[in-house]
Amino acid sequence: MSATLAYLSDQPAVGRPDDQLLRMLHDEHAPALWSYVVRLTRGDSARAQDVVQETLLRAWRTPAVLERPGQPARGWLFTVARRIVIDEWRATSRRPEVIVAEVPERRSNDADDAVAEHAVDRQLVVAALRRLSPDHREVLLECYFRGSSVAEASLALGIPQGTIKSRTHYALRALKLAIEEMGGVQ
Repeated sequence: MSATLAYLSDQPAVGRPDDQLLRMLHDEHAPALWSYVVRLTRGDSARAQDVVQETLLRAWRTPAVLERPGQPARGWLFTVARRIVIDEWRATSRRPEVIVAEVPERRSNDADDAVAEHAVDRQLVVAALRRLSPDHREVLLECYFRGSSVAEASLALGIPQGTIKSRTHYALRALKLAIEEMGGVQ
């Protein structure tokens, strides 16, 4: 007689300490069951452990199966484990599990996305320009938005070319910082 059945025969069916039953099931059957399930899962020990736990949990939920005279509990446990593996295999073969590092983005019309992204970028740059000093904003508008060369910007703004170059450099750094602070650059 197995230890589980001996335990069950010594204990009344009602009021039996369930944690002891589960511990005895595990101690007596888990190693053999795990070895069997590892073969069924083609060496996937983590999945095998999950199947063994589910099998023992099902046995714990239906202790009447373990009390049947003349029918070993281990056979029932092996059958349940095999059916769990088959059910998992069927479920994944119908709808395979896809594991990705990032959630895929929604596919949409690329032209619409480009227009929307351009509008958002434009609003972000305009808001960031408002945060700049007037001198920096003036240089960037002249050189980048009007397309003036350093010499043309120097004439238009009445500032030496060296000042245009240095203000442009620092204005771009300030613009980048403003955009970052607004959450625009990831």
